[in-house]
Amino acid sequence: MEIRKAIGVAGIVQGVGFRPYVYRLAAWRQLRGFVTNTAAGVSIEVQGPAADVEDFVRRLPVEAPALARVTGVTVTELPCTPEADFRIVASRHGDAVQTLIPPDVATCPACLRELLDPADRRYRYPFINCTDCGPRFTITRCLPYDRPYTSMAPFEMCPACQNEYDDPADRRFHAQPNGCWECGPRLQLWERDEVRLSVADPVAAAAEALRCGKIVAVKGVGGFHLAVDATNAEAVDRLRERKQRVDKPFAVMIADLAAARAFCEVDEPAAALLQQPQRPIVLLPRRPGTAIADAVAPFQRTLGLFLPYTPLHHLLLKDSRLPALVMTSGNRSEEPIAIDNREARARLRTLADLFLVHDREILLRCDDSVVRPAAGRARVIRRARGHVPVPIFLHRTVPAILAVGGEMKNTICLAQGKHAFLSQHVGELENAEAQRFFEEAVAHLQHIAQITPVVVAHDMHPDYFTTRWAERRHGVRRVAVQHHHAHLASCMAENHLAGETIGIILDGTGYGTDGRIWGGEVLVGGYAGFRRAAHLKYVAMPGGEAAVREPWRMAVAHLAAAMEIEQLEPVLLRLAPEPSWRTLLRMIERRLNSPLTSSCGRLFDAVAALLGVRSRVNYEAQAAIELEARMGAGNDARGSYPFAITEEAGVRIIDPSPMFQELLRDLARGESKSVMSRRFHRGLVDAFSAVACALAGETGLDRVCLSGGSFQNVFLLEQLTAALEHAGLRVYSQAEVPTGDGGISLGQAMVAAHVDL
Repeated sequence: MEIRKAIGVAGIVQGVGFRPYVYRLAAWRQLRGFVTNTAAGVSIEVQGPAADVEDFVRRLPVEAPALARVTGVTVTELPCTPEADFRIVASRHGDAVQTLIPPDVATCPACLRELLDPADRRYRYPFINCTDCGPRFTITRCLPYDRPYTSMAPFEMCPACQNEYDDPADRRFHAQPNGCWECGPRLQLWERDEVRLSVADPVAAAAEALRCGKIVAVKGVGGFHLAVDATNAEAVDRLRERKQRVDKPFAVMIADLAAARAFCEVDEPAAALLQQPQRPIVLLPRRPGTAIADAVAPFQRTLGLFLPYTPLHHLLLKDSRLPALVMTSGNRSEEPIAIDNREARARLRTLADLFLVHDREILLRCDDSVVRPAAGRARVIRRARGHVPVPIFLHRTVPAILAVGGEMKNTICLAQGKHAFLSQHVGELENAEAQRFFEEAVAHLQHIAQITPVVVAHDMHPDYFTTRWAERRHGVRRVAVQHHHAHLASCMAENHLAGETIGIILDGTGYGTDGRIWGGEVLVGGYAGFRRAAHLKYVAMPGGEAAVREPWRMAVAHLAAAMEIEQLEPVLLRLAPEPSWRTLLRMIERRLNSPLTSSCGRLFDAVAALLGVRSRVNYEAQAAIELEARMGAGNDARGSYPFAITEEAGVRIIDPSPMFQELLRDLARGESKSVMSRRFHRGLVDAFSAVACALAGETGLDRVCLSGGSFQNVFLLEQLTAALEHAGLRVYSQAEVPTGDGGISLGQAMVAAHVDL
C-alpha cells in the first residue's frame, strides 16, 4: 500500500546539506516527492510503500548531517498524487521566518584536501567551501538562506561551479558561498595607503612579510585580524605598542595539534575542543620554555590557542612556515573589530604594515569565540563565531522579548517561543563605535530572526548606555532587571530550571536594589523574584572607578575596615606613598567619592595588591586572573584563611576581616605568594559553601546556581562545586552561555518573561 506524508523539519537545516541528505535518503528507497527550503525550515512531501515511508520518517532526524540541528519534526497524512521521482525544488518565500540560521564553521577535511592538491581546480583557492563548511551567519542578509540573500550575490557562478551547485549528488549542492578561481571572491595585498601591490600570490607575499616581522591585517570571516609572528618578541612588542594593548593576552593560531601540544598541555578533551567545527580559542596550560614570546601572554599560566578555520589561515601558516601566529582582533583596544576594507585601512593604518583583503562583503562583525575547560566541561567565555546564532533552547515558551545586556562584555538576547538568540560578543559600550555596533547587532538579529519585541529588558543601572537606549524605545513595555538576579536567571535558563534555587553570584560590579555596588551575593529566588540572603561585607571604594583601575586602593579600604590603622603603617607604605594612602583614609572616613561595595572582584583586587601581584591593572579582572595564576599547579594542604559570618536584619554578612589579619601575619613571616593565594581562594570557598549549606537547611532548597565573572576562575568554580556537592547539594553552572556579563542578557529576558505584563 502506498502512502504520502508531509513533513516539516525545524532547526538548523539550511546551509548544512540537509536537502541533498533528504534527496539521497528518499532516492535510496525509490520514494517520490520533493524537498524545499521555507521560511520555517525544510518542507518535505514523500510518497511510496508504507513501510519505506515510515522508515524514511524514522531515520530522517537520526542520520542528519553533522552541522544540522533538528529541533522539531511534524508529520501529516496526504492523499497520494501521480509523481515520477523525488526532486529538490526552489525555496518558498513569504511565510513568517521560523528557521534557524547556521553559524560560520571551519574548513572541512574534504575541502582542505582539495585546497592542498595541485591537481584540483581549487588548488590554493582561499575561499574553498562546501555544504559542510564555510561562512554562513556573517554573509547572510535574510532568510531563507539562499545565495541572492547573501554577500555572495554579486559573484555569478561559472559553468563548473553551477553544475556542482545544481547536482544533488555533489557535496556543493546549494552551497551558497560556492566559487572558484574563475568566478569567486579574490584576494589583494595593500600597502597602508591602499595601493595594491602587484604580486602573483598575495598569500605568499603576506606570509613572507610575517616571516620578516611585519604586522599584517588579514580579512577573515567575521572581521579583520592583526597577524604577527608569535615567536618574534620584538614584533609582538611592536603590535602591543601600536594597538595600545598593555599586558592583555593575545590569541595564538597554530597549524595543528602537534604544534598545540608543543606549546601547551593538551589532553584529549582539550584536543576535541580545538578541533570542534566552531574552532574556538581554547585557554590551555602553557608549557614552560617554548618558542612563544613571553609578551604574547605576560604573567599568565595559560595561552589561548586556536586552529585555522578558513582556507586563507591554512595557507598563511603553510607558506609562512612559522610555528605560530598571533591572530588578534583587528581593532584598537575596546573598539569593535573592523570588517570593511576601507574602514580597516582607515582604523588600522597605524597598526598594520600590510593589508590582506578580499572582495566578499562581511555583513556582520563576529569575533572569535573563547572557551576554557573547567569542572569537566568546556566553558564558553566569549560566545561569538561558530556559536552564534545557534539559540539557547528554553524550557518554556516566552513572548517576544529583547534584552539588551549590560555595559561590559555586552551581548543582546532576542527571545520568542522556546528559542533565545544571543548575539555575538559586542564588548564594552564605552565609545561611539561600540554603541553603533550594539545597534547594528540589535537590528540585524531582529531582521534575520523576524522577531518584533513587545518587551525590552535592561539593567537597573540608570547610567548604562543600554538603559538609556531602552528608555528611548516607544511602543514596548520596559522591564528593569537587577544585575545579579539576571545572572541567576541566566544560569537557571541554561540548565532548564524552574521554581526557586540558591544562587551564589560573584563578580566585580552590579547596581544593587539599595543603590550600592553589589558583587559578592547569595540570592534565594527564581525568575519571578529574589531575596538577598547574604553578601560580602560592604567596604568603601575610594575614588570610585579609580579603585577598579588601582587595586591598591581596595587593599587600603579593606585593611581600614579590618583593623586599627596604627598597626598598618608598614603595610600601607608598601602599597603607596604615605600622602596617597592617608588621602584615601580621609576619603573613606568622610565618605568622599567612596561608594560602598560588596564586590568579590574588588576583594580579589585587594588581596592581589597586598601580595604584590598587581597594584594597577591594564585590563578588566587582571589582578584576579594573575592572583589565580600565582597559585601554581601545586596543592598546598595548609588550610584556608577564615571569614567571619554574622547576621544583620535577617541577612548574613560574610566579613573578610579575619582573612586579612591572617594574611598579614603570613606576609610578615615571608610566606610564599602561591601559598597565600591558595589559602585566600580556599577561604572564599569555605565561606560561601557554609552560607549556602545553612540556607539550604533553612529553605529546604537543595539546588545551587553559580554565576558571575568570578567563576571564570577555574579553582574557585571547581572547589566550590566540589564542596557543595560533598554537602549533598545539586550544583548548576554555565557552559553554553558565558558566566560573566556576556550571559546576563539571557537572564534579563527570562526575568522579563515572568513579569506580569
